[in-house]
Amino acid sequence: MTLRDQLAGKRILLTGVTGFVGEALCQRILEELPETRLVVLVRPKGTNTGRKRLEQLVGKPAFASLREALGGDLTAVADERIEVLEGDLANIPDLPGDLDAVVHCAGDVSFDPTIEEAFATNVQGTLGLLDKVKACGAAPHYVHVSTAYVAGRRRGAIPEASVVHDVDWRTEMAYAGRLRERTEEASRAPGTLARLRRDAEKEHHRAGPLTAAGDAERRRKEWVQDQLKAAGRERARSLGWTDVYTFTKAMGERVVEEHVHDFPVSIVRPSIIESAYVRPYAGWIEGFKMAEPLILAYGRGELPEFPASPDSVIDIVPVDHVVAAMIAVLANPPESGHAGYFHASSGSRNPLTFQGLVEHVKSYFERHPFEGTDGRGAPRLPSWSWPGGEGAERLLRTGERLTSLADKVVTRLPRSDRVRRMASDVGRQSRRLEFLRRYMDLYRPYAECELEFRDDKTMALFTALSPDDRERFAFDTSVVDWKHYIVDVHCPSITKPIRALDAARRRRGSATAKPRTLVPSEKVVAAFDMDGTLLSSNVIETYLWLRLPELAGLQRAREIGQLARKLPAYLMAERRDRGGFLRAVYRRYEGASLHELNILVDEDLTDHMLERVSGAAIRRIREHRAAGHRTVLITGAIRPLTRPLHPLFDEIVAADLAVDAEGRCTGFLSSPPLVGEARAAWLNWYASSRALDLSQSFAYADSHSDMPLLKAVGNPVAVSPDVALWREARKSRWPVQNWGHGTTTTSRITLPGGDK
Repeated sequence: MTLRDQLAGKRILLTGVTGFVGEALCQRILEELPETRLVVLVRPKGTNTGRKRLEQLVGKPAFASLREALGGDLTAVADERIEVLEGDLANIPDLPGDLDAVVHCAGDVSFDPTIEEAFATNVQGTLGLLDKVKACGAAPHYVHVSTAYVAGRRRGAIPEASVVHDVDWRTEMAYAGRLRERTEEASRAPGTLARLRRDAEKEHHRAGPLTAAGDAERRRKEWVQDQLKAAGRERARSLGWTDVYTFTKAMGERVVEEHVHDFPVSIVRPSIIESAYVRPYAGWIEGFKMAEPLILAYGRGELPEFPASPDSVIDIVPVDHVVAAMIAVLANPPESGHAGYFHASSGSRNPLTFQGLVEHVKSYFERHPFEGTDGRGAPRLPSWSWPGGEGAERLLRTGERLTSLADKVVTRLPRSDRVRRMASDVGRQSRRLEFLRRYMDLYRPYAECELEFRDDKTMALFTALSPDDRERFAFDTSVVDWKHYIVDVHCPSITKPIRALDAARRRRGSATAKPRTLVPSEKVVAAFDMDGTLLSSNVIETYLWLRLPELAGLQRAREIGQLARKLPAYLMAERRDRGGFLRAVYRRYEGASLHELNILVDEDLTDHMLERVSGAAIRRIREHRAAGHRTVLITGAIRPLTRPLHPLFDEIVAADLAVDAEGRCTGFLSSPPLVGEARAAWLNWYASSRALDLSQSFAYADSHSDMPLLKAVGNPVAVSPDVALWREARKSRWPVQNWGHGTTTTSRITLPGGDK
């Protein structure tokens, strides 16, 4: 009897139908088993009902051949053969009483979820489903999809049988459930909060205390997640499993095994599931699985070593082999009181070694290399020396230390296009090392465990199939040609979307960034920073513009000498507190006549300053004014220096020097300078008082301290940014402009950082 005949008229519940394996199983049943009906558990998502998500599912590429065979529309088939139950493993509805089988594909397949999330899905979810199956009134064949790696960190042959261990899943699940609350409490302990706050303030103190506070809370939440992931990882390894995924999968199997007397139970254990060998079409895959990140990183030249032995086996199985085996298992329930165990794997009869995998992958990328970034040639493919786990770890730690040092250096260099390119290179290297660290920690246990998954029962099942079924439902992995599969099927499939994405990025990168087209409106404000944004200057330089002309030769030399001696202290003050830095510099105006400063600017400095203003900036300001937008200059420079720019702006906010009764500067300001978050607060007040729409408004600035100002508007633009702001702009996808500035032959002192 064929599998089609054995499963004809059967009604099968399927969980995880929107996942990789579940989708493949659904497609295969609809195409190969026309008399079999499905009940699918689907979680509503957003405004999409479960039925709508099913309709979207059958419209995917995996169902293309079936759509073609049935005239292009599977709606009628879905209506006739599929019943949708809305819910998920946390909220399972009552099940129909006429089920013949249940296939549980759903589960958390991430290698590093938090411990309570892994237990909630892989153990509690399984328990809830089994309770519903037991209560439905039928005794369906329950097929549980697990993983071959529930064997843990054993070595040698692994039989198709229950995993031997004495871990109590109830105790472990209860502990995992309590751990989040304890970790949340620990994250709020004074010592932890103080450390996180200091780290946030170190990075964001120039932007302001609220920006730093927001980042401190982000760090606290990340700390909680990291602690819960580490707890799962360490608990799993302390008990002999590779990670919390395989640990909770093993606990889930124990839950299933407790129900062998309630209904027939089969457990299918795939190894590393990858793209399809033949069906629904060669190379079909959805999302990245275990091997893809490593293959892609190797092709980009970003995986210099890997903690595996060249003769270690990486046990890969194509998804269509897994699905075919599941259908065969479905049609052959075990005797009551006994569980059936089946490995869907390749390593025992058709082993693929790590060295073999690398050779095939290298062969593919030698013929079909990725294009290099930033106009560079094809990436250089690594030649692994197989240093082992400890050797790879030492190389990684060395790279992490050197990159951390380079990052500290580049963030302190004066801003320029060259420095930003250096920062880009450092950032790229840092991301590469983060990737390596993540996958070293995740995959090293898998690379070091030398498991041989025996598949005798699976092969006995295959041998018992009719000749026609052995062809239609092939799951004998000994026939897989690894060179053909890796080079001609798998690598082309997984690199195709990456190549398309890279091409799109190159098109965006090659085009000159243009300012957004402005829409006329009286509700829009455009806020501009001055020094470093509109013109190439800084506070020290502009101070010298104003003070040196009124000093005689000896006094001028003395002033420059004193300023040079104080320069390191000023720079340190600027890094600690921008407002304090401005106050320290402005103390040097003590005794100067404010009236004479204004005259000096009007008569002697206006032309000099306008020479330094960016032509692109002037054009942009005029475009805003032509569109009816209000233009605002927000600067920490003293007000006399803004006089040449008055015609361009509706409002100018600047630092006002306090004067005595005779009009001479006291060395103090009449109010705190507008820096960091104070700029955003002022802009919010200004917009509110004039009914302006900040979501449609613009801001232009060059420094990390201006992040609050830029985040206050819907259209932020980073102009010739420092490294910190440049990184934020890239992360937030803000436009980055390099306006350039006018030049002058006048001697000047140039400092890193702009006007804040």
